[in-house]
Amino acid sequence: MSARPVPARLVRDRVTAALYACFGTWGWFLYSFVPGLPLLADELGITRAQAGLQTTFMACGTLTSGFTSAALVRRLGRRGVLLLAAGLLAAGVTALVSAPGLLVTLPAATVVATGGALFIAAAQPALTVHHGAAGPAAVSEGHGVGALVGLVGPLALGGAVALGWGWRPAVAVTVVLAAVTALLVARLPGQGALGTATATARAEPTGTTGTTETAGTTAAGATAAAAADAEPASSVTAARSGDAPHAGAATGRPLRFSTTFWLLWATLVAVVAIENATTAWAADLLRTHAGAESGVAAGAVSGLIAGMCVARFAVGRLALRFTPLQLLLAAFAVAAAGWLVLWVATTPSLALAGLVVAGLGYGAQFPLAISMLLGAADGRLDQAQARSTLGVGAAVAVAPVLLGGLADQVGPHTAFLVVPALVACGVVAVLLAERARRRHEPHPS
Repeated sequence: MSARPVPARLVRDRVTAALYACFGTWGWFLYSFVPGLPLLADELGITRAQAGLQTTFMACGTLTSGFTSAALVRRLGRRGVLLLAAGLLAAGVTALVSAPGLLVTLPAATVVATGGALFIAAAQPALTVHHGAAGPAAVSEGHGVGALVGLVGPLALGGAVALGWGWRPAVAVTVVLAAVTALLVARLPGQGALGTATATARAEPTGTTGTTETAGTTAAGATAAAAADAEPASSVTAARSGDAPHAGAATGRPLRFSTTFWLLWATLVAVVAIENATTAWAADLLRTHAGAESGVAAGAVSGLIAGMCVARFAVGRLALRFTPLQLLLAAFAVAAAGWLVLWVATTPSLALAGLVVAGLGYGAQFPLAISMLLGAADGRLDQAQARSTLGVGAAVAVAPVLLGGLADQVGPHTAFLVVPALVACGVVAVLLAERARRRHEPHPS
């Protein structure tokens, strides 16, 4: 039976504040722009399907980040990547809000998403390294900041539209937030957590490179180097996080990620697919099955965001007391319960309650999954982050289209059975990952 994790203390300093600002800036854009796609369609005189291409091109930007982030961190350091991300985000949003038509908005959406994904790709490993054993709590709280800021985005969008200004001013606020974030990051030293992956490895104490704290007994996002700073050696059990191929660093063979890592990668993809499929089509389910008017159905999605926001701040605390595996399994259970309430609801109020409960599960799933994934990366955080970004991009591009295509064939209500199927996939993958980890961890003599 797993031991109780060693409590860790989350210290919120100026590095943490700057990294949290990355999540907040990206959260503002997502929740001020995506709900405004129908407005963009009306303004440009295009179909809803054409407007929906914005999210497909945003997924392309996410994939671009996945292919380039690790190399960029090696060359520029995490601080340099964050500054580059802020510039791309500001430039892309400027082009987007001044675009005269679809031929400009689509590539602009790709640039914006590339910058946003680079923000997260550099900020998550930086938080993990900077906070050590409290890394999962910091990552979860960072996503909580993004969700909290995201709650204000739709309100700002609605206010701008009510004043006759349209959708553009609310989205343009992203440029200001990106500039403020860049200023905060620029004032930090490009060393340690904000340095290059190579520099971070050199700073590790001898003998700790390539190890993580045992996932069953500590917060999974902490690397051995960070753990060495955060806890005395006697308070943790260090173990190899993966399979034998990780010994490549010593033998000269190419480094490969473990079976545990790839199973957790599959868990992450399932988590992202669940969230994006629900966000994209929940309003349609409320309208067609729960009898909500179109405006009410669209606004009710804020209940999902509110639940996610609460969960991410709560998990930041709980991650200091319970293992990420325990919390993630509980999050899957809460998500499934929320989906069931939403799926059977025949009134808008009950459907809204289901969305809030689902949000409590969804909000915990991603930060826990990414923390566990980074914990199984054998110290190669930026390479792991790059591969996770590819999975996120694929899930964002495919999941909403899959559920939407099924809805065209069998209706939104039946199509929403995709969500519990994805939950089941996530549960199976994380349990298999835990089994693989236990199989390959050293046995006490």
